[in-house]
Amino acid sequence: MSGSPSLSAEKKRWWLSNRKIVDKYVRDARSLIATQEPSDVSAAVALLDAALALSPRLEVALELKARSLLFLRRYREVADMLQDYIPSYKVAPDSSSSSLGSSAVDHSTSQTLSRERANLLSPDRERSDGGRSFRCFSISDLKRKFLASLSKSCEKEDQWRYLVLGQACCHLGLMEDAMVLLQTGRRLASAAFRRESVCWSDDSFTFSTAGAASSSANPPGPPTAPPSESESASHLLTHIKLLLRRRAAALAALDAGIPAEAIRHFSKILDSRRGVPHAFAGACFIGRAAAYRAAGRLAEAIADCNRALALDLTSIPALRARADLFEAVRSLPDCLRDLDHLKLLYDSILRDRKLPGPPWRPHHDVRYRDVPASHRALNARIHQLRARVAAGEVSDVDYYALIGVRRGCTRSELERAHLLLSLKHKPDKAGAFVDRLEFADDHRDLDAVRDQSRMSALILYRLLQKGYARIMAAVMDEEANEKQRAKEAATAAAAAAAATAVAVQAAAATAGVLGSEKAKVDRVLGSKGCGVRGEKSAAVSAFQGVFCRDLAVVGSLLSQVGLNRAIPVKYEALSC
Repeated sequence: MSGSPSLSAEKKRWWLSNRKIVDKYVRDARSLIATQEPSDVSAAVALLDAALALSPRLEVALELKARSLLFLRRYREVADMLQDYIPSYKVAPDSSSSSLGSSAVDHSTSQTLSRERANLLSPDRERSDGGRSFRCFSISDLKRKFLASLSKSCEKEDQWRYLVLGQACCHLGLMEDAMVLLQTGRRLASAAFRRESVCWSDDSFTFSTAGAASSSANPPGPPTAPPSESESASHLLTHIKLLLRRRAAALAALDAGIPAEAIRHFSKILDSRRGVPHAFAGACFIGRAAAYRAAGRLAEAIADCNRALALDLTSIPALRARADLFEAVRSLPDCLRDLDHLKLLYDSILRDRKLPGPPWRPHHDVRYRDVPASHRALNARIHQLRARVAAGEVSDVDYYALIGVRRGCTRSELERAHLLLSLKHKPDKAGAFVDRLEFADDHRDLDAVRDQSRMSALILYRLLQKGYARIMAAVMDEEANEKQRAKEAATAAAAAAAATAVAVQAAAATAGVLGSEKAKVDRVLGSKGCGVRGEKSAAVSAFQGVFCRDLAVVGSLLSQVGLNRAIPVKYEALSC
Protein backbone atom coordinates (compact mmCIF):
# COMPACT_ATOMS: atom_id res chain seq x y z
CA MET A 1 0.00 0.00 0.00
CA SER A 2 2.94 2.33 0.56
CA GLY A 3 4.07 2.02 -3.07
CA SER A 4 0.75 2.99 -4.62
CA PRO A 5 0.97 6.79 -3.88
CA SER A 6 4.46 6.96 -5.36
CA LEU A 7 3.30 5.06 -8.45
CA SER A 8 0.35 7.40 -8.97
CA ALA A 9 2.60 10.44 -8.49
CA GLU A 10 5.01 9.04 -11.07
CA LYS A 11 2.17 8.52 -13.55
CA LYS A 12 0.95 12.02 -12.88
CA ARG A 13 4.40 13.49 -13.46
CA TRP A 14 4.70 11.45 -16.70
CA TRP A 15 1.35 12.72 -17.90
CA LEU A 16 2.18 16.30 -17.05
CA SER A 17 5.56 16.09 -18.77
CA ASN A 18 3.98 14.71 -21.98
CA ARG A 19 1.29 17.38 -21.87
CA LYS A 20 3.93 20.09 -21.57
CA ILE A 21 5.87 18.65 -24.51
CA VAL A 22 2.72 18.47 -26.64
CA ASP A 23 1.78 22.06 -25.77
CA LYS A 24 5.27 23.21 -26.67
CA TYR A 25 5.11 21.42 -30.03
CA VAL A 26 1.73 23.00 -30.79
CA ARG A 27 2.95 26.51 -29.85
CA ASP A 28 6.04 26.16 -32.00
CA ALA A 29 3.94 24.85 -34.87
CA ARG A 30 1.59 27.82 -34.61
CA SER A 31 4.48 30.25 -34.76
CA LEU A 32 5.90 28.51 -37.82
CA ILE A 33 2.52 28.41 -39.57
CA ALA A 34 2.07 32.14 -39.02
CA THR A 35 5.03 32.87 -41.34
CA GLN A 36 3.18 31.21 -44.28
CA GLU A 37 6.44 30.00 -45.75
CA PRO A 38 6.30 26.50 -47.27
CA SER A 39 9.50 25.44 -45.53
CA ASP A 40 8.26 26.67 -42.15
CA VAL A 41 4.88 25.04 -42.64
CA SER A 42 6.61 21.75 -43.50
CA ALA A 43 8.61 22.04 -40.26
CA ALA A 44 5.35 22.73 -38.42
CA VAL A 45 3.88 19.51 -39.86
CA ALA A 46 6.86 17.59 -38.47
CA LEU A 47 6.29 19.12 -35.02
CA LEU A 48 2.60 18.29 -35.18
CA ASP A 49 3.41 14.69 -36.09
CA ALA A 50 5.58 14.50 -32.98
CA ALA A 51 2.77 15.96 -30.89
CA LEU A 52 0.25 13.50 -32.31
CA ALA A 53 2.63 10.64 -31.58
CA LEU A 54 2.30 11.54 -27.89
CA SER A 55 -1.38 12.50 -28.02
CA PRO A 56 -3.05 10.93 -31.08
CA ARG A 57 -6.49 12.48 -30.49
CA LEU A 58 -5.51 16.04 -29.76
CA GLU A 59 -8.04 18.06 -31.74
CA VAL A 60 -5.90 21.20 -32.07
CA ALA A 61 -2.96 19.30 -33.46
CA LEU A 62 -5.17 17.42 -35.91
CA GLU A 63 -6.75 20.61 -37.21
CA LEU A 64 -3.43 22.40 -37.59
CA LYS A 65 -1.89 19.47 -39.40
CA ALA A 66 -4.82 19.12 -41.79
CA ARG A 67 -4.81 22.82 -42.63
CA SER A 68 -1.04 22.82 -43.06
CA LEU A 69 -1.21 19.90 -45.48
CA LEU A 70 -3.95 21.67 -47.39
CA PHE A 71 -1.78 24.80 -47.58
CA LEU A 72 1.13 22.72 -48.89
CA ARG A 73 -1.19 21.13 -51.54
CA ARG A 74 -0.59 17.66 -50.14
CA TYR A 75 -4.17 16.63 -50.72
CA ARG A 76 -3.53 12.91 -50.71
CA GLU A 77 -2.18 13.08 -47.18
CA VAL A 78 -5.26 15.03 -46.10
CA ALA A 79 -7.48 12.33 -47.58
CA ASP A 80 -5.43 9.59 -45.93
CA MET A 81 -5.67 11.41 -42.62
CA LEU A 82 -9.45 11.96 -42.76
CA GLN A 83 -10.54 9.09 -44.99
CA ASP A 84 -13.20 7.93 -42.54
CA TYR A 85 -15.15 11.11 -43.31
CA ILE A 86 -15.25 10.56 -47.11
CA PRO A 87 -18.83 9.54 -47.98
CA SER A 88 -17.98 7.25 -50.90
CA TYR A 89 -15.32 5.48 -48.85
CA LYS A 90 -17.78 4.73 -46.07
CA VAL A 91 -20.43 3.32 -48.41
CA ALA A 92 -18.11 1.47 -50.82
CA PRO A 93 -19.67 -1.96 -51.46
CA ASP A 94 -16.44 -3.90 -51.90
CA SER A 95 -14.47 -2.42 -49.03
CA SER A 96 -17.18 -1.85 -46.50
CA SER A 97 -19.54 -4.75 -47.09
CA SER A 98 -17.73 -6.93 -44.60
CA SER A 99 -17.42 -4.13 -42.08
CA LEU A 100 -21.07 -3.24 -42.45
CA GLY A 101 -22.03 -6.87 -42.05
CA SER A 102 -19.85 -7.27 -39.00
CA SER A 103 -21.23 -4.08 -37.47
CA ALA A 104 -24.79 -5.33 -38.05
CA VAL A 105 -23.91 -8.66 -36.47
CA ASP A 106 -22.28 -6.91 -33.53
CA HIS A 107 -25.29 -4.68 -33.08
CA SER A 108 -27.76 -7.55 -33.16
CA THR A 109 -25.54 -9.60 -30.84
CA SER A 110 -25.28 -6.73 -28.37
CA GLN A 111 -29.04 -6.29 -28.41
CA THR A 112 -29.51 -10.01 -27.77
CA LEU A 113 -26.97 -10.00 -24.95
CA SER A 114 -28.51 -6.95 -23.36
CA ARG A 115 -31.95 -8.56 -23.43
CA GLU A 116 -30.58 -11.77 -21.91
CA ARG A 117 -28.76 -9.83 -19.22
CA ALA A 118 -31.89 -7.88 -18.47
CA ASN A 119 -33.77 -11.10 -17.98
CA LEU A 120 -31.07 -12.69 -15.87
CA LEU A 121 -30.19 -9.69 -13.74
CA SER A 122 -32.88 -7.09 -13.57
CA PRO A 123 -32.00 -3.61 -12.30
CA ASP A 124 -34.02 -4.15 -9.10
CA ARG A 125 -32.44 -7.50 -8.23
CA GLU A 126 -29.96 -7.45 -5.34
CA ARG A 127 -27.18 -9.79 -4.61
CA SER A 128 -27.26 -12.05 -1.55
CA ASP A 129 -24.23 -10.44 0.07
CA GLY A 130 -25.41 -7.34 1.84
CA GLY A 131 -27.38 -4.43 0.50
CA ARG A 132 -25.02 -3.64 -2.36
CA SER A 133 -26.84 -4.03 -5.67
CA PHE A 134 -25.27 -5.05 -8.97
CA ARG A 135 -26.85 -3.81 -12.19
CA CYS A 136 -25.95 -5.26 -15.57
CA PHE A 137 -25.42 -2.86 -18.53
CA SER A 138 -24.30 -3.21 -22.14
CA ILE A 139 -20.99 -1.75 -23.32
CA SER A 140 -22.42 -0.91 -26.77
CA ASP A 141 -25.37 0.96 -25.24
CA LEU A 142 -23.01 2.92 -23.02
CA LYS A 143 -20.81 3.76 -26.01
CA ARG A 144 -23.79 4.90 -28.04
CA LYS A 145 -25.07 7.14 -25.24
CA PHE A 146 -21.62 8.55 -24.64
CA LEU A 147 -21.13 9.40 -28.30
CA ALA A 148 -24.60 10.92 -28.48
CA SER A 149 -23.75 13.16 -25.51
CA LEU A 150 -20.53 14.24 -27.16
CA SER A 151 -22.04 14.86 -30.60
CA LYS A 152 -23.51 18.23 -29.66
CA SER A 153 -20.32 19.47 -28.09
CA CYS A 154 -18.17 18.28 -30.99
CA GLU A 155 -20.17 19.80 -33.85
CA LYS A 156 -18.16 23.00 -33.73
CA GLU A 157 -14.89 21.09 -33.57
CA ASP A 158 -15.84 18.70 -36.39
CA GLN A 159 -16.90 21.31 -38.94
CA TRP A 160 -13.28 22.04 -39.91
CA ARG A 161 -12.93 18.42 -40.98
CA TYR A 162 -15.70 18.76 -43.55
CA LEU A 163 -14.42 22.06 -44.94
CA VAL A 164 -10.78 21.00 -45.19
CA LEU A 165 -11.54 17.52 -46.47
CA GLY A 166 -14.07 18.93 -48.95
CA GLN A 167 -11.42 21.16 -50.50
CA ALA A 168 -8.94 18.28 -50.63
CA CYS A 169 -11.49 15.99 -52.29
CA CYS A 170 -12.25 18.64 -54.87
CA HIS A 171 -8.58 18.86 -55.84
CA LEU A 172 -8.39 15.06 -55.92
CA GLY A 173 -11.28 14.84 -58.39
CA LEU A 174 -13.85 13.43 -55.93
CA MET A 175 -16.49 15.98 -56.89
CA GLU A 176 -19.53 14.28 -55.39
CA ASP A 177 -17.75 13.73 -52.08
CA ALA A 178 -16.47 17.31 -52.08
CA MET A 179 -19.98 18.67 -52.65
CA VAL A 180 -21.43 16.61 -49.78
CA LEU A 181 -18.60 17.55 -47.42
CA LEU A 182 -18.71 21.28 -48.19
CA GLN A 183 -22.49 21.37 -47.82
CA THR A 184 -22.22 19.58 -44.49
CA GLY A 185 -19.52 21.97 -43.30
CA ARG A 186 -21.61 24.99 -44.26
CA ARG A 187 -24.64 23.54 -42.50
CA LEU A 188 -22.69 22.89 -39.32
CA ALA A 189 -21.14 26.37 -39.44
CA SER A 190 -24.57 27.96 -39.86
CA ALA A 191 -25.99 25.91 -36.99
CA ALA A 192 -23.08 26.87 -34.73
CA PHE A 193 -23.50 30.53 -35.65
CA ARG A 194 -27.21 30.39 -34.82
CA ARG A 195 -26.54 28.80 -31.45
CA GLU A 196 -23.91 31.40 -30.59
CA SER A 197 -26.03 34.33 -31.75
CA VAL A 198 -28.96 33.54 -29.45
CA CYS A 199 -27.56 35.61 -26.56
CA TRP A 200 -25.92 38.32 -28.69
CA SER A 201 -27.08 41.89 -28.69
CA ASP A 202 -27.29 44.23 -31.69
CA ASP A 203 -23.91 45.73 -30.83
CA SER A 204 -22.34 42.31 -30.89
CA PHE A 205 -23.72 41.66 -34.38
CA THR A 206 -22.41 45.00 -35.62
CA PHE A 207 -18.98 44.40 -34.13
CA SER A 208 -18.76 40.86 -35.49
CA THR A 209 -19.74 42.06 -38.97
CA ALA A 210 -17.13 44.81 -38.93
CA GLY A 211 -14.50 42.43 -37.62
CA ALA A 212 -15.33 39.92 -40.33
CA ALA A 213 -15.05 42.64 -42.96
CA SER A 214 -11.69 43.82 -41.66
CA SER A 215 -10.40 40.28 -41.42
CA SER A 216 -11.55 39.54 -44.96
CA ALA A 217 -9.72 42.68 -46.08
CA ASN A 218 -6.51 41.32 -44.57
CA PRO A 219 -7.03 37.55 -44.57
CA PRO A 220 -4.41 35.38 -42.89
CA GLY A 221 -2.94 32.29 -44.50
CA PRO A 222 -4.86 29.10 -45.21
CA PRO A 223 -3.47 27.08 -42.30
CA THR A 224 -4.86 29.49 -39.68
CA ALA A 225 -8.55 29.09 -40.67
CA PRO A 226 -9.38 32.56 -42.05
CA PRO A 227 -12.85 34.02 -41.38
CA SER A 228 -13.53 34.07 -45.16
CA GLU A 229 -13.26 30.28 -45.39
CA SER A 230 -17.02 29.93 -45.75
CA GLU A 231 -16.98 32.31 -48.73
CA SER A 232 -14.21 30.39 -50.47
CA ALA A 233 -16.07 27.17 -49.75
CA SER A 234 -19.21 28.68 -51.33
CA HIS A 235 -17.30 29.66 -54.49
CA LEU A 236 -15.72 26.23 -54.67
CA LEU A 237 -19.09 24.56 -54.17
CA THR A 238 -20.57 26.61 -57.03
CA HIS A 239 -17.75 25.51 -59.33
CA ILE A 240 -18.22 21.87 -58.33
CA LYS A 241 -21.96 22.00 -59.04
CA LEU A 242 -21.30 23.52 -62.47
CA LEU A 243 -18.88 20.74 -63.39
CA LEU A 244 -21.25 18.05 -62.17
CA ARG A 245 -24.17 19.55 -64.10
CA ARG A 246 -22.17 19.64 -67.31
CA ARG A 247 -21.00 16.08 -66.87
CA ALA A 248 -24.55 14.92 -66.15
CA ALA A 249 -25.76 16.70 -69.31
CA ALA A 250 -23.00 15.07 -71.37
CA LEU A 251 -23.81 11.60 -70.08
CA ALA A 252 -27.53 12.15 -70.67
CA ALA A 253 -26.85 13.25 -74.27
CA LEU A 254 -24.66 10.19 -74.82
CA ASP A 255 -27.35 7.88 -73.47
CA ALA A 256 -29.95 9.60 -75.66
CA GLY A 257 -27.90 8.95 -78.79
CA ILE A 258 -26.76 12.55 -79.37
CA PRO A 259 -22.95 12.22 -79.39
CA ALA A 260 -22.34 15.70 -80.78
CA GLU A 261 -24.07 17.27 -77.77
CA ALA A 262 -22.12 15.02 -75.40
CA ILE A 263 -18.85 16.06 -77.06
CA ARG A 264 -19.79 19.72 -76.65
CA HIS A 265 -20.48 19.39 -72.90
CA PHE A 266 -17.33 17.35 -72.25
CA SER A 267 -15.26 19.88 -74.22
CA LYS A 268 -16.66 22.70 -72.09
CA ILE A 269 -15.39 20.92 -68.99
CA LEU A 270 -11.96 20.08 -70.40
CA ASP A 271 -11.35 23.46 -72.08
CA SER A 272 -12.39 25.49 -69.05
CA ARG A 273 -10.22 28.43 -68.08
CA ARG A 274 -10.43 27.43 -64.44
CA GLY A 275 -8.27 24.45 -63.68
CA VAL A 276 -10.01 21.08 -63.63
CA PRO A 277 -8.61 18.35 -61.31
CA HIS A 278 -6.68 15.82 -63.32
CA ALA A 279 -8.58 12.82 -61.92
CA PHE A 280 -11.93 14.34 -62.88
CA ALA A 281 -10.50 15.34 -66.27
CA GLY A 282 -9.36 11.75 -66.88
CA ALA A 283 -12.91 10.48 -66.39
CA CYS A 284 -14.19 13.19 -68.73
CA PHE A 285 -11.61 12.19 -71.37
CA ILE A 286 -12.92 8.62 -71.23
CA GLY A 287 -16.51 9.84 -71.56
CA ARG A 288 -15.67 12.07 -74.52
CA ALA A 289 -13.84 9.15 -76.17
CA ALA A 290 -17.07 7.14 -75.97
CA ALA A 291 -18.95 10.07 -77.54
CA TYR A 292 -16.36 10.36 -80.33
CA ARG A 293 -16.67 6.67 -81.06
CA ALA A 294 -20.45 6.93 -81.24
CA ALA A 295 -20.00 9.80 -83.72
CA GLY A 296 -17.63 7.74 -85.88
CA ARG A 297 -14.53 9.84 -85.10
CA LEU A 298 -12.23 7.03 -84.03
CA ALA A 299 -8.96 8.98 -84.23
CA GLU A 300 -10.35 11.58 -81.80
CA ALA A 301 -11.49 8.80 -79.46
CA ILE A 302 -8.03 7.18 -79.45
CA ALA A 303 -6.44 10.56 -78.72
CA ASP A 304 -8.69 11.09 -75.67
CA CYS A 305 -7.84 7.62 -74.38
CA ASN A 306 -4.16 8.49 -74.79
CA ARG A 307 -4.64 11.62 -72.66
CA ALA A 308 -6.50 9.69 -69.96
CA LEU A 309 -3.71 7.09 -69.80
CA ALA A 310 -1.06 9.80 -69.68
CA LEU A 311 -2.78 11.12 -66.55
CA ASP A 312 -3.17 7.66 -64.99
CA LEU A 313 -1.35 4.64 -66.38
CA THR A 314 -3.44 2.30 -64.22
CA SER A 315 -6.79 3.46 -65.62
CA ILE A 316 -8.54 0.21 -66.48
CA PRO A 317 -11.51 1.88 -68.30
CA ALA A 318 -9.12 3.86 -70.52
CA LEU A 319 -7.14 0.73 -71.42
CA ARG A 320 -10.33 -1.14 -72.23
CA ALA A 321 -11.66 1.67 -74.40
CA ARG A 322 -8.43 2.11 -76.37
CA ALA A 323 -8.06 -1.65 -76.92
CA ASP A 324 -11.63 -1.78 -78.27
CA LEU A 325 -10.90 1.15 -80.59
CA PHE A 326 -7.75 -0.46 -81.97
CA GLU A 327 -9.66 -3.68 -82.55
CA ALA A 328 -12.43 -1.73 -84.31
CA VAL A 329 -9.91 -0.39 -86.86
CA ARG A 330 -8.21 -3.82 -87.01
CA SER A 331 -4.90 -2.58 -85.61
CA LEU A 332 -4.30 -5.85 -83.82
CA PRO A 333 -0.69 -5.32 -82.56
CA ASP A 334 -1.67 -2.11 -80.76
CA CYS A 335 -4.75 -3.82 -79.36
CA LEU A 336 -2.64 -6.70 -78.05
CA ARG A 337 -0.25 -4.27 -76.39
CA ASP A 338 -3.06 -2.64 -74.43
CA LEU A 339 -4.58 -5.98 -73.52
CA ASP A 340 -1.24 -7.23 -72.20
CA HIS A 341 -0.97 -4.10 -70.05
CA LEU A 342 -4.50 -4.69 -68.80
CA LYS A 343 -3.62 -8.28 -67.98
CA LEU A 344 -0.67 -7.11 -65.87
CA LEU A 345 -3.00 -4.82 -63.93
CA TYR A 346 -5.42 -7.68 -63.29
CA ASP A 347 -2.55 -9.87 -62.14
CA SER A 348 -1.37 -7.23 -59.67
CA ILE A 349 -4.93 -6.79 -58.36
CA LEU A 350 -5.31 -10.51 -57.80
CA ARG A 351 -1.88 -10.70 -56.18
CA ASP A 352 -2.40 -7.74 -53.84
CA ARG A 353 -6.10 -8.52 -53.30
CA LYS A 354 -7.04 -4.87 -53.71
CA LEU A 355 -7.67 -2.37 -56.45
CA PRO A 356 -4.83 0.00 -57.44
CA GLY A 357 -4.50 3.29 -55.65
CA PRO A 358 -5.42 4.42 -52.14
CA PRO A 359 -8.44 2.82 -50.44
CA TRP A 360 -10.53 6.00 -50.66
CA ARG A 361 -10.07 6.27 -54.40
CA PRO A 362 -13.36 5.40 -56.17
CA HIS A 363 -13.45 2.76 -58.93
CA HIS A 364 -16.82 3.24 -60.59
CA ASP A 365 -16.31 0.83 -63.48
CA VAL A 366 -14.20 -1.78 -61.70
CA ARG A 367 -15.12 -4.01 -58.77
CA TYR A 368 -12.79 -6.43 -57.12
CA ARG A 369 -15.28 -9.30 -57.20
CA ASP A 370 -15.55 -8.98 -61.01
CA VAL A 371 -11.80 -9.11 -61.61
CA PRO A 372 -11.40 -12.95 -61.79
CA ALA A 373 -14.09 -13.31 -64.45
CA SER A 374 -12.69 -10.35 -66.38
CA HIS A 375 -9.23 -11.88 -66.17
CA ARG A 376 -10.44 -15.16 -67.70
CA ALA A 377 -12.30 -13.38 -70.49
CA LEU A 378 -9.23 -11.25 -71.18
CA ASN A 379 -7.00 -14.31 -71.54
CA ALA A 380 -9.42 -15.84 -74.05
CA ARG A 381 -9.54 -12.60 -76.02
CA ILE A 382 -5.75 -12.31 -76.13
CA HIS A 383 -5.47 -15.90 -77.37
CA GLN A 384 -8.02 -15.22 -80.13
CA LEU A 385 -6.28 -12.03 -81.29
CA ARG A 386 -2.90 -13.74 -81.40
CA ALA A 387 -4.41 -16.44 -83.60
CA ARG A 388 -5.70 -13.74 -85.95
CA VAL A 389 -2.27 -12.13 -86.08
CA ALA A 390 -0.68 -15.48 -86.86
CA ALA A 391 -3.21 -15.90 -89.69
CA GLY A 392 -1.88 -12.73 -91.36
CA GLU A 393 -4.33 -10.00 -90.33
CA VAL A 394 -1.57 -7.63 -89.22
CA SER A 395 -1.67 -5.26 -92.20
CA ASP A 396 -5.44 -5.32 -92.67
CA VAL A 397 -6.09 -1.98 -90.96
CA ASP A 398 -9.27 -0.07 -91.74
CA TYR A 399 -7.69 3.31 -92.43
CA TYR A 400 -10.92 4.71 -93.83
CA ALA A 401 -12.64 4.29 -90.45
CA LEU A 402 -9.57 5.64 -88.65
CA ILE A 403 -9.36 8.84 -90.68
CA GLY A 404 -13.12 9.14 -91.01
CA VAL A 405 -13.58 9.18 -94.79
CA ARG A 406 -15.78 7.03 -97.00
CA ARG A 407 -14.52 4.46 -99.42
CA GLY A 408 -14.14 5.96 -102.86
CA CYS A 409 -13.59 9.45 -101.46
CA THR A 410 -12.11 12.19 -103.57
CA ARG A 411 -8.66 13.66 -103.21
CA SER A 412 -10.00 16.90 -101.73
CA GLU A 413 -12.02 15.07 -99.05
CA LEU A 414 -9.02 12.98 -98.04
CA GLU A 415 -6.64 15.94 -97.92
CA ARG A 416 -9.05 17.98 -95.82
CA ALA A 417 -9.63 15.19 -93.26
CA HIS A 418 -5.90 14.44 -93.08
CA LEU A 419 -4.98 18.08 -92.61
CA LEU A 420 -7.40 18.53 -89.72
CA LEU A 421 -6.23 15.37 -87.96
CA SER A 422 -2.54 16.15 -88.49
CA LEU A 423 -2.87 19.65 -87.06
CA LYS A 424 -4.90 18.45 -84.07
CA HIS A 425 -2.84 15.38 -83.19
CA LYS A 426 0.64 16.63 -83.87
CA PRO A 427 3.02 15.02 -81.34
CA ASP A 428 4.63 18.36 -80.44
CA LYS A 429 1.26 19.70 -79.27
CA ALA A 430 0.09 16.53 -77.54
CA GLY A 431 1.05 17.69 -74.04
CA ALA A 432 -0.64 21.09 -74.24
CA PHE A 433 -3.71 19.82 -72.38
CA VAL A 434 -1.60 19.37 -69.22
CA ASP A 435 -1.39 23.14 -68.75
CA ARG A 436 -5.19 23.40 -68.43
CA LEU A 437 -5.42 20.85 -65.63
CA GLU A 438 -4.80 20.98 -61.90
CA PHE A 439 -2.75 18.21 -60.35
CA ALA A 440 -3.23 16.94 -56.83
CA ASP A 441 0.42 17.20 -55.78
CA ASP A 442 3.01 19.79 -56.74
CA HIS A 443 5.83 17.24 -56.70
CA ARG A 444 4.18 15.23 -59.48
CA ASP A 445 6.47 14.95 -62.48
CA LEU A 446 4.59 16.83 -65.17
CA ASP A 447 7.35 16.19 -67.69
CA ALA A 448 6.64 12.46 -67.40
CA VAL A 449 2.97 13.11 -68.20
CA ARG A 450 3.92 15.20 -71.24
CA ASP A 451 6.40 12.56 -72.44
CA GLN A 452 3.80 9.81 -72.12
CA SER A 453 1.21 11.82 -74.01
CA ARG A 454 3.78 12.65 -76.70
CA MET A 455 4.72 8.99 -77.19
CA SER A 456 1.08 7.92 -77.49
CA ALA A 457 0.36 10.76 -79.89
CA LEU A 458 3.38 9.77 -81.99
CA ILE A 459 1.99 6.24 -82.42
CA LEU A 460 -1.38 7.64 -83.49
CA TYR A 461 0.27 10.19 -85.79
CA ARG A 462 2.31 7.53 -87.58
CA LEU A 463 -0.80 5.41 -87.99
CA LEU A 464 -2.62 8.38 -89.52
CA GLN A 465 0.26 9.11 -91.91
CA LYS A 466 0.40 5.50 -93.00
CA GLY A 467 -3.35 5.46 -93.55
CA TYR A 468 -3.15 8.69 -95.54
CA ALA A 469 -0.46 7.22 -97.79
CA ARG A 470 -2.47 4.04 -98.36
CA ILE A 471 -5.72 5.83 -99.12
CA MET A 472 -3.99 8.42 -101.31
CA ALA A 473 -2.41 5.61 -103.32
CA ALA A 474 -5.85 4.07 -103.80
CA VAL A 475 -7.29 7.46 -104.77
CA MET A 476 -4.49 8.04 -107.27
CA ASP A 477 -5.02 4.59 -108.77
CA GLU A 478 -8.70 5.31 -109.07
CA GLU A 479 -7.97 8.66 -110.68
CA ALA A 480 -5.55 6.99 -113.12
CA ASN A 481 -8.17 4.37 -113.96
CA GLU A 482 -10.74 7.10 -114.40
CA LYS A 483 -8.43 9.00 -116.73
CA GLN A 484 -7.74 5.83 -118.71
CA ARG A 485 -11.46 5.13 -118.99
CA ALA A 486 -12.08 8.71 -120.04
CA LYS A 487 -9.30 8.50 -122.63
CA GLU A 488 -10.69 5.26 -124.01
CA ALA A 489 -14.16 6.75 -124.11
CA ALA A 490 -12.83 9.82 -125.92
CA THR A 491 -10.98 7.62 -128.43
CA ALA A 492 -14.10 5.57 -129.07
CA ALA A 493 -16.16 8.72 -129.50
CA ALA A 494 -13.61 10.14 -131.94
CA ALA A 495 -13.62 6.92 -133.95
CA ALA A 496 -17.42 6.93 -134.05
CA ALA A 497 -17.42 10.54 -135.15
CA ALA A 498 -14.91 9.80 -137.92
CA ALA A 499 -17.00 6.85 -139.15
CA THR A 500 -20.08 9.03 -139.13
CA ALA A 501 -18.28 11.70 -141.13
CA VAL A 502 -17.13 9.14 -143.72
CA ALA A 503 -20.66 7.80 -144.06
CA VAL A 504 -21.99 11.32 -144.50
CA GLN A 505 -19.38 12.07 -147.14
CA ALA A 506 -20.22 8.81 -148.99
CA ALA A 507 -23.92 9.63 -148.89
CA ALA A 508 -23.20 13.11 -150.16
CA ALA A 509 -21.08 11.73 -153.02
CA THR A 510 -23.81 9.26 -153.98
CA ALA A 511 -26.40 12.01 -153.94
CA GLY A 512 -24.15 14.11 -156.19
CA VAL A 513 -23.79 11.31 -158.78
CA LEU A 514 -27.55 10.73 -158.86
CA GLY A 515 -28.12 14.44 -159.30
CA SER A 516 -25.74 14.61 -162.25
CA GLU A 517 -27.38 11.59 -163.93
CA LYS A 518 -30.82 13.14 -163.51
CA ALA A 519 -29.57 16.37 -164.95
CA LYS A 520 -28.25 14.51 -168.00
CA VAL A 521 -31.61 12.76 -168.48
CA ASP A 522 -33.44 16.03 -168.18
CA ARG A 523 -31.15 17.59 -170.72
CA VAL A 524 -31.72 14.71 -173.15
CA LEU A 525 -35.48 14.87 -172.73
CA GLY A 526 -35.45 18.57 -173.17
CA SER A 527 -33.57 18.33 -176.45
CA LYS A 528 -36.23 16.07 -178.08
CA GLY A 529 -39.00 18.59 -177.35
CA CYS A 530 -42.66 18.32 -178.50
CA GLY A 531 -42.28 15.36 -180.87
CA VAL A 532 -42.08 12.98 -178.02
CA ARG A 533 -45.09 14.52 -176.28
CA GLY A 534 -47.17 14.26 -179.50
CA GLU A 535 -46.37 10.59 -179.95
CA LYS A 536 -47.29 9.88 -176.38
CA SER A 537 -50.71 11.61 -176.71
CA ALA A 538 -51.56 9.73 -179.92
CA ALA A 539 -50.75 6.39 -178.38
CA VAL A 540 -52.97 7.16 -175.39
CA SER A 541 -55.99 8.11 -177.58
CA ALA A 542 -55.68 4.96 -179.69
CA PHE A 543 -55.68 2.81 -176.58
CA GLN A 544 -58.78 4.52 -175.26
CA GLY A 545 -60.69 3.88 -178.55
CA VAL A 546 -59.94 0.20 -178.57
CA PHE A 547 -61.06 -0.16 -175.02
CA CYS A 548 -64.37 1.57 -175.59
CA ARG A 549 -65.12 -0.65 -178.65
CA ASP A 550 -64.57 -3.77 -176.64
CA LEU A 551 -66.96 -2.55 -174.00
CA ALA A 552 -69.67 -1.98 -176.60
CA VAL A 553 -69.28 -5.52 -177.88
CA VAL A 554 -69.61 -6.92 -174.39
CA GLY A 555 -72.76 -4.87 -173.82
CA SER A 556 -74.45 -6.15 -176.97
CA LEU A 557 -73.72 -9.71 -176.01
CA LEU A 558 -75.30 -9.21 -172.59
CA SER A 559 -78.44 -7.78 -174.12
CA GLN A 560 -78.78 -10.78 -176.41
CA VAL A 561 -78.66 -13.11 -173.51
CA GLY A 562 -81.59 -11.30 -171.92
CA LEU A 563 -80.08 -9.82 -168.90
CA ASN A 564 -81.36 -6.40 -169.97
CA ARG A 565 -78.91 -4.56 -167.84
CA ALA A 566 -77.97 -1.12 -168.77
CA ILE A 567 -74.43 -0.16 -169.27
CA PRO A 568 -73.16 2.16 -166.50
CA VAL A 569 -73.06 5.81 -167.29
CA LYS A 570 -69.34 6.03 -167.09
CA TYR A 571 -68.97 3.22 -169.57
CA GLU A 572 -71.45 4.95 -171.83
CA ALA A 573 -69.46 8.09 -171.59
CA LEU A 574 -66.36 6.18 -172.40
CA SER A 575 -68.08 4.55 -175.38
CA CYS A 576 -69.12 7.94 -176.66
